[in-house]
Amino acid sequence: MARRRITHHDGVSAIQEVLTSGDRTSPTFTTAVRYLLEELAELAPGNSVEVRVPPLGATQCIEGPRHTRGTPPNVVEMSPEDWFDLALGKVSWQQVLAEHRVSASGVRADLSDVVPLAIKGLKTE
Repeated sequence: MARRRITHHDGVSAIQEVLTSGDRTSPTFTTAVRYLLEELAELAPGNSVEVRVPPLGATQCIEGPRHTRGTPPNVVEMSPEDWFDLALGKVSWQQVLAEHRVSASGVRADLSDVVPLAIKGLKTE
């Protein structure tokens, strides 16, 4: 189970505020991005893929072989804006790959089975 730092209520509230305001420069956006990383680790537990969203955070997810030292063999890296959109289904995994908006290395570095995230209580248009 993922170690939570942001409560579900605070995370969903931050996401809603960003969706409403469109502001991706605020501390609220940072909270939303970090909450979505925590949610990914909760919904797809494991340690075979590291998802990096510099400079805001990173998490490990998806079942499979665990790495213990150095750079993990399966790494996905993208901007906070792309992670927010991908996690909420505003863009697809295939789209961010095709547009080179994500770096994915390793045979397990594929998030297509886990995004978009199903966020309980989130109101979308």
